[in-house]
Amino acid sequence: MCFEVLESDLLGRIGRIETKRGYIETPMLLPVIHPVKQEVSLEEIRKIGFYAIITNAYITMKHYSNLAIEKGIHEILGFDGVVMTDSGGYQILTYGKIDFSPEQIAEYEKAIKTDIAVILDTPTGSTKDKERARETVTKTLEAAKRTMNYLKEKGKILWCGTIQGGRFLDLIEYSAKELVKMDFDLLALGSPTEFMESYNFEILSKMIITAKRNIPLDKPLHLFGAGHTLTIPLGVALGCDIFDSASYILFAKNLRYIDSYGTYRLEELSNLPCNCPICSNHTQRELLEDEERVKKLALHNLYALMEEIKRVKQSIKEGRLWDYLSLKANAHPNLKRAFSLIAQNSELLEDGTPLFKPRALFFKDYDDLRRPEIIRFEKRIGDLRLPDKEIGIIIESPKDSPLLLSKVFKNIMKELKNKIQFFSLLNPWGIIPVEISDLYPLSQYLCSLKLDVNFVVREFSKILSKRKYKRLLIFYCSEELEGFVKELENLKARGIKIKNYNKREILKVLKEHLSIK
Repeated sequence: MCFEVLESDLLGRIGRIETKRGYIETPMLLPVIHPVKQEVSLEEIRKIGFYAIITNAYITMKHYSNLAIEKGIHEILGFDGVVMTDSGGYQILTYGKIDFSPEQIAEYEKAIKTDIAVILDTPTGSTKDKERARETVTKTLEAAKRTMNYLKEKGKILWCGTIQGGRFLDLIEYSAKELVKMDFDLLALGSPTEFMESYNFEILSKMIITAKRNIPLDKPLHLFGAGHTLTIPLGVALGCDIFDSASYILFAKNLRYIDSYGTYRLEELSNLPCNCPICSNHTQRELLEDEERVKKLALHNLYALMEEIKRVKQSIKEGRLWDYLSLKANAHPNLKRAFSLIAQNSELLEDGTPLFKPRALFFKDYDDLRRPEIIRFEKRIGDLRLPDKEIGIIIESPKDSPLLLSKVFKNIMKELKNKIQFFSLLNPWGIIPVEISDLYPLSQYLCSLKLDVNFVVREFSKILSKRKYKRLLIFYCSEELEGFVKELENLKARGIKIKNYNKREILKVLKEHLSIK
């Protein structure tokens, strides 16, 4: 299988998965299509922009049997795009079992010429019984081995193995590692639906993070049942490439209207806050009274989901996926908690985050202080080798440009000798050697946060532990830096002489105290 990553941010990827029917550009949502009673036509779904769908091989087998083998799944559905087939695992979760073996399901998926086939798995669901969860993992791995042994030659179909384990992260880890040993083209994380329905984004995040830690970065990851505008950016940021969902029609049947930040009951809306063809041509009252309201509401929901996919892709292209997820996180307290969890595990996101971005970084929330760019910078500054100097000078950085490029600093450098090490005080980065203050991302960011005095002192203490300055001069104007200066007084115990000055006096002070001519 060919999976080409074109652009990335965090663990989100714009990529291309090659199938025998063409490419799927990720991230992509696959609408769930009922093979027998589909309320929304495939032609309309294709027009919205969904060129890949997922349907159920088990239901297809039960209803069409040999007819689907003769015609192929694409002709049965009337769809010429990429078709993925689920195996019937959801039916096992619902009914306890199905009357077909893993080999029979795999053979049928081959026979109906699907493009991407999911093996027969046993979903864990949201059970709190660990032994029951362990049993589902064991059965799924056994079915995976039987399927791959049976296939021998996979042909041109892409085969997908399902990671199970539910809320039990050690079982997800074991399941993922065992599936990686098998020759699957892509992997899927199963059993998240009930957690998403209850807005338990924290458990969902832990499940995805655990799975992602234990599979190769070049292996596409599918997330089952993720058809929500809050779930999609979360899943993409953590490395999910493909999603599927029947939410568009299930919500419509309950007269639920998908919006960028959640869902509404149609009768509760006074206006339709969307410009899709459905909302542009109907008022709320007209849609509520329309005999085809379920179908039309389903179409709107599909437009809303496609818009979400496009927004996420644009965020990846701009290097703003963190900012977009942060914006979404404020829509629901549970998602905000999940976002804070992600911030605590941001080392995982560092590999996919570009070294350089075309736009400035934003710091609006204290979780932003754990974004991957900060973590990467802390590692680099820790390895920085500074020359030995007698005097350290900390200067509050100008608001509009790096200190290194400022007029004040240029005037100083004309007169100073090499015995001085200059530092620039940047919020939220801390105290930075002036030599690197004009490098990305130190030169491209906007911050609305109050200076974290303890963080700045702690990080600067690491620098001072490696360099012994006899004198330390601090020049500042901002009132918020007074707390930092006060805390820094504690460093006098190390024998360092510290003096504080107003930044406007910098040239005068330097000439007087450093004998500069």
